[in-house]
Order: sequence, then C-alpha cells, then structure tokens
Amino acid sequence: MYWDETYILVIIGAIICAIASWNVNHTFNKFSRYSNSKRMTGQEAAAEILRSAGIFDVRIERTKGSLSDHYSPNDKVLRLSDSVYNSTSVAALGVAAHECGHAIQHAQGYFPLKLRSLSVPIANIGSKLSWPVILIGIILGYAEIAQIGVLLFSFVVLFQLITLPVEFNASRRAIRILDGRDILEGEELDGAKKMLKAAALTYVAAVFSAILQLLRLVLIARRSDRRR
Repeated sequence: MYWDETYILVIIGAIICAIASWNVNHTFNKFSRYSNSKRMTGQEAAAEILRSAGIFDVRIERTKGSLSDHYSPNDKVLRLSDSVYNSTSVAALGVAAHECGHAIQHAQGYFPLKLRSLSVPIANIGSKLSWPVILIGIILGYAEIAQIGVLLFSFVVLFQLITLPVEFNASRRAIRILDGRDILEGEELDGAKKMLKAAALTYVAAVFSAILQLLRLVLIARRSDRRR
C-alpha cells in the first residue's frame, strides 16, 4: 500500500478532533447528572432568555440526536436536541443558552455571524472541489491547476477561522445571561462554563485540523510542481 508522508498531518488532525470530541461528550455527560436548582428545562431556559432579550419571532423546536442543537438564522428557529430540550441539567441549560446567544447575535446584526453566513456557500464549494481540482492538476501535470485547488480549500480554513469568534462570543453571552438572570448560580454556573469551554475547544480543534489539511495540500501541490 502506498504511503504518503503527508498522511501524518491528517492523522494528527484526526487525533486532535477526536480528543476534543471525547472531551465535550465527557463534559456534557458529567454535568448532565446535575439538575439546576430551579428545575428549569432547556426549552424553558431558552424561552426565558429570548423573552428577556426582546426576541419574540424565534421558534424553539425539538430535534433528534445528542448535541445536535443549533440556531438557524434563515428560518429563525432554535432547535434543541433530545438531550437538552426537556432536560433540567446544568449542561442542557448551558447548551440552550449558547444557542440563544446565536439568536441574539442575529437579532443584533453581529457582523462575524453575518460574515460566516455569507462564507458558507464559498466554503462548501471549496470543500467539494479542492481535491478534484488538485488531482486534475497532478494528473495533467499542471501545477497551476493544483494550486487553484489549494486556494479553494483555503476558503474552508477561512470559514473555520470566522466561526471561532462567533462561537466564543455566543458562549460569553450565554454565561452572562445565565448569571444575570439568576438562571444558574454558584457551582451550577461553573458547570455550564466548563461545558461551554469544552464545546468551544471542538471549534479550535477543527481550525487546527483544517490548517493541517491545507498544509498537506500545499505540500502535495509543490511536489507536483517540482516534478514538471
């Protein structure tokens, strides 16, 4: 079997992402065992947060899965997973508040969120076409075509970088609201902070993984250029 030394970059990226994924699931499971003192569910906390922010045009829906929670700006729908919607756990309220943070960003016209939404189509194109374009360039012996493929994948990295401030800001908003509205306090709030920190690290891991993948593509493109 052919071994390409650049595979090591893929392996490193995969390990980083796997560790971050394990950490967020472990942290969520840990703090899912602790109910908040007010016995408020994720759905109730989300409704309270949105009301307090003056947002009345966002629906809250239940969606299947675990940690599949997300806010859809286009539909103005906040979707909470089975493990969050009816749960009274500290972890669930942290996740629900984080998604509300995105809804508040949208309502306030938070620029990085707008930028991320605009970059989604470009990132999708880069993700789908980068490898085919690079392979075509290598097969035909045109390094310039391979470099176009590298450029396409750089849009994926750019999207991941734009995502970081959006997610970190949503988490900061979540903690501030949970504390300010006295939804969580003391050790409960500390648990939510740890949950959101673990979730944020998955996005950091995704950035590192994307950068390593980009580096790999650059090395492959340069190798094809030297063979001309």
